[in-house]
Amino acid sequence: MAERIAVENGLDYVKKYLARQGYDVVDLKGGPGKAAAVVVSGGDESFLGMADRTTDVPVISAQGRTPEEILTDIKERLQKAR
Repeated sequence: MAERIAVENGLDYVKKYLARQGYDVVDLKGGPGKAAAVVVSGGDESFLGMADRTTDVPVISAQGRTPEEILTDIKERLQKAR
């Protein structure tokens, strides 16, 4: 079963790349749900629109990074979380 990755709207190039790599890619839309990791457009700590909301999954910034770099970070962070 493929890992589910939640990706913020506007990062279509990341969504397409991760899907081609075999990941189950879903829209972030307000929360990570059952995703193994979250990809956001920048380093905004309040990516869910609420400064006090937290998540137990890795949150990866796409700012200034290629899809390949993002995927490498996802793999490394998921490996550490296991």
